[in-house]
Amino acid sequence: MLYRDTGVVLRVQKLGEADRIITLLTSRHGKVRAVAKGVRRTRSRWGARLEPFNHVDVQCYTGRSLDVVTQAQTVDAFGAGIIGDYGRYTAGCAILETADRIVAEEGEPALRVYLLLVGALRALAGGERDASLVLDAFLLRAMSHAGWAPAIHDCARCAAPGPHAAFNVAAGGAVCSVCRPPGSVLPSRETFALLDALLHGDWEIADAAPPAVRRDASGLVAAHLQWHMERQLRSLPLVERRPAAPRA
Repeated sequence: MLYRDTGVVLRVQKLGEADRIITLLTSRHGKVRAVAKGVRRTRSRWGARLEPFNHVDVQCYTGRSLDVVTQAQTVDAFGAGIIGDYGRYTAGCAILETADRIVAEEGEPALRVYLLLVGALRALAGGERDASLVLDAFLLRAMSHAGWAPAIHDCARCAAPGPHAAFNVAAGGAVCSVCRPPGSVLPSRETFALLDALLHGDWEIADAAPPAVRRDASGLVAAHLQWHMERQLRSLPLVERRPAAPRA
């Protein structure tokens, strides 16, 4: 059975001497793993299109265990604007890895994560925003899709209206003075404001946040994500956490 879809290449794996297994997050079929035959040969006409960060239009047919890619056309070559800059590249790797982990089941539609992924990669490739802010905005919104969004205003335990001073990852985010568990941290009001701005796309506030506030927010986002995933993302410790100047 043939089908066609658009998707982002999340990762690739070698298979045999000339083939690759391509993992894509697609708009209609969710996460798809498919074999691209012969793409590692130097004469392959479309192997370069099936590289991480690329947004492609693919045609596949359903196989017994893995689907097989028969055609691939580039929709957006996001990699060209990402891989040449260390900060954007490491943030992009963390975004791809998170999307791969968040969408665990293959073949299950995940349109919202797909749209978030395309938007985040487009922002990284454009270079107009700090890569770490783009990463944290993607992580927060992806967690919201998965039902893991941290509480920012109301208490995560009793829903008492905030603002509150403490944040506890295991409790689910902001906590009031009554529910506050031992070991909670006390972020600044500016850090809470940045988390809310990133979650809701208020870039005027996000772009104005100073480096110290960005680092604090990034630490909370990373800790919250990995607590719910119950594993550490390999790419997160490599992310460059300093504001980058926009490209000319």
